[in-house]
Amino acid sequence: MLDPEVQKKLIAEGREFLKSYSSTPYDDFESDQQLKLPQPPLVKEPMTDRAFALPRNFQDLDIKSDFIDIITERKSSRVYTQETISLLQLSFLLWATQGIKDIRGKSYATLRTVPSGGARHAFETYLLVQNVEGLQSGAYHYLPLNHALEFLNPVDDLPSVISDSLMGQSWARKANVVFYWSFVPYRAEWRYGIWAHRVVLIDAGHVGQNLYLACAALGLGTCAVAAFDMELCDRVFGLDGKEEYTIYTFPVGTISINDKKQEKVFYQFVEDEGL
Repeated sequence: MLDPEVQKKLIAEGREFLKSYSSTPYDDFESDQQLKLPQPPLVKEPMTDRAFALPRNFQDLDIKSDFIDIITERKSSRVYTQETISLLQLSFLLWATQGIKDIRGKSYATLRTVPSGGARHAFETYLLVQNVEGLQSGAYHYLPLNHALEFLNPVDDLPSVISDSLMGQSWARKANVVFYWSFVPYRAEWRYGIWAHRVVLIDAGHVGQNLYLACAALGLGTCAVAAFDMELCDRVFGLDGKEEYTIYTFPVGTISINDKKQEKVFYQFVEDEGL
């Protein structure tokens, strides 16, 4: 064993090294919150006058309650059966990923079903819907403060737009709905400034995992997709690409236990290439 005094010296030197290593030219940076500048809105205002309240009677859903089973069954699914899902199921997925449970202060922060650094919740939820009971096919925007959905516009040749938006991933054409999360940078930058990107990377994981678990609980399938055409996605939902832009996508669809064979075919290249 090391001499206790030598050990103390090494620990002290290590701490000094880490301190110097972690310092940056921006150590004196002050965020807009520290500068007492006005806080950005907690959510985006409605984009249209075509919003409608979503159902909240989640107790009527057939939801798996065994958490171990939900964790075990969580996986990526790329084969969808194209059966219709209910509006209540979609409502549950939206609530599980961005639903607001409470508000702190007059309008300081929202407490949601997912954690977020500083409770900034810098994401907006957009959807391309093509097979949801009672909904017209097209583009939608989620309004979490009222747990409402607003119809933005119809989309011509929706399956092709879905595939093109996901860089030609044609399997997603059969999804009932595709989630597109946008990032509103200043919502996080107001508090975290030049380090906001760290928080957002972590927060995206929180939101995505909740969608996976909610889908597993409902017996639906989803798959996180990072390969997307950001310019096309932004254009579909009317985003400017600077103050707000697409950051994450998730097709969601109905699945069958018999589709496991088809999922295996998807990974046939692994065997073919000896990976």
